[in-house]
Amino acid sequence: MFEKIQDIAVVKAQKDLEGEWFEGADTYLNALVEEVFEVKEEIKSARQCFLEDELGDLLWDIACVLEHLELSGQINKDEVFRRAIKKYSERVTERIEGETWASVKEKQKIELEREHLKGFE
Repeated sequence: MFEKIQDIAVVKAQKDLEGEWFEGADTYLNALVEEVFEVKEEIKSARQCFLEDELGDLLWDIACVLEHLELSGQINKDEVFRRAIKKYSERVTERIEGETWASVKEKQKIELEREHLKGFE
């Protein structure tokens, strides 16, 4: 279902570029921060439909951030999803005995640093 939100965000991104109010991905990053507080408030209120609605706003803002960062050439959305799947499968479902979340995280940080430095070779 996230793909459907992403499809709508593709259209919205083009409309954003036509507007004067839009300030790049920061527009949606700022909204994301605000929405986190709204989600926290709805968790306290125990109003399920409002909580679900606010969580949807978080998904929307994430979809818009991804779209605008891709449009600006800063990311590849598919790569973001691939990296997230790899990261969390290694930390959760593929973690071998004796490894901890923290030890896997540290190993991943080292791998990212190597990947980053490789780009300078």
